[in-house]
Amino acid sequence: MVEDPRWDAVALGSLADRAVVAVLVMLGLPQVGLSLCVLGCDDARISALNADFRGKTTPTNVLSWPEEDLSADDDGGLPLPPIPGTADDPQGLGNIAISYDTCVREADADAKPLPDHITHLIVHAVLHLLGYDHVRDADATRMEATEVAILASLGIPDPY
Repeated sequence: MVEDPRWDAVALGSLADRAVVAVLVMLGLPQVGLSLCVLGCDDARISALNADFRGKTTPTNVLSWPEEDLSADDDGGLPLPPIPGTADDPQGLGNIAISYDTCVREADADAKPLPDHITHLIVHAVLHLLGYDHVRDADATRMEATEVAILASLGIPDPY
């Protein structure tokens, strides 16, 4: 879903599709039977979402809301793989919102190509939907390494 027409110029749908498929392939998950929604918005909309869901009244680059909790137990194991549905009745992974304004600011500040930065943020958000997090240091290290490997498979350099 595109609320802000500036996303059309960077083909958010294509970038999101490419990022999602790369995550699924890298993690050995099926490409059929899973679905998610990506909302391309602006800073005003993501600020409202951030306030509603996280109690933070500032814009952020990307937010994600999983359909179900796939995170690992407290023992630090790997996240649980989703149980896919079918092509006709896919299992929803959740929702992602991404802000054009913040993405452009961050890409410019770090001298990164905007499509690469957007792809990285979508990969990051999809991993959150799949139960990855970066609360503990070990989990953050695992999540970042997974992101770097996925991005490398797309020819995108290490964003860290």
